[in-house]
Amino acid sequence: MDRFDEISAFAAVADARSFTQGARRLGVSGAQVSKLVARLEHRLGARVLNRTTRDVSLTDTGRAYLERARILLEDFETLEGSVRDQSGPRGLLKVSAPVSFGASQLTPALLDFACAYRDVSLEVSSTDRMVSLVEEGFDVGVRIGQLADSSVIARKLAAVRIVTCAAPDYLARSGTPATPGDLTGHEAIIDTNARDPLVWRYGPMNDRHEVRVHGRMSFGGADACVAAARRGLGVTRIPAFAAAVDLRAGRLVPLLCAWEPDQIFVHAVYPHARHLAAKVRVFVDFLAERYAGEPEWHQGWGRA
Repeated sequence: MDRFDEISAFAAVADARSFTQGARRLGVSGAQVSKLVARLEHRLGARVLNRTTRDVSLTDTGRAYLERARILLEDFETLEGSVRDQSGPRGLLKVSAPVSFGASQLTPALLDFACAYRDVSLEVSSTDRMVSLVEEGFDVGVRIGQLADSSVIARKLAAVRIVTCAAPDYLARSGTPATPGDLTGHEAIIDTNARDPLVWRYGPMNDRHEVRVHGRMSFGGADACVAAARRGLGVTRIPAFAAAVDLRAGRLVPLLCAWEPDQIFVHAVYPHARHLAAKVRVFVDFLAERYAGEPEWHQGWGRA
């Protein structure tokens, strides 16, 4: 197994381009990973990694060796996984999820999953940063919006409307916008997590209307934008799941619904693998069943 440990350490460091991150992915010390890679290079009689103070990169020999090593590692993982899965899903499941969706929608689903699968342990990381599942050691991620990462498999879970809304007292003071163009005269509460926070887009892709908005308040998350809108501080534009409770209660009023852009989608994503671990398979299936049909966050407040 010493040789296998050497190959695993080399692959982890190569993927992460860092000894520290590679060690974290394997759950061992940086010194241990360095020792294993050095031993591999000594045994091969060739350098497989270039090391600088800022970066780690593959040599030509390392690149060729890694290509064949991946096949070996995948075969070994498939073999072990097939044995482990005979007794059902078990082990640690590492999940990455966006902050707002995680807090309002995913956490209850995770708790129900934990109750249903007692042999699976959950380690959940909430961040709005686009993580690399492979490099950072996640089994599965929940992502919202466009998917640009071709290195993962994606399963669509649910649709999400992008809703513009404001509090009734704000609209009483400032008027209700009838068209997207009317927003130029309103105080916008801006979610800086959006791809282009100061440009709000309306209508379907083939009939797009763009409005440049302005406002004195901006936040790096939908939950804070909803809280500010609830206080009557302006108009905000956020995913429906973040505002659904306040929309149903009438604390926020949906605006410009006839002009809404195309819906975006929630996906479960996971790395390519010949053998999909049972813990990942049942988790993704659980979420797909949980969010089947019209999402709960679209119900009970209608369209204006």
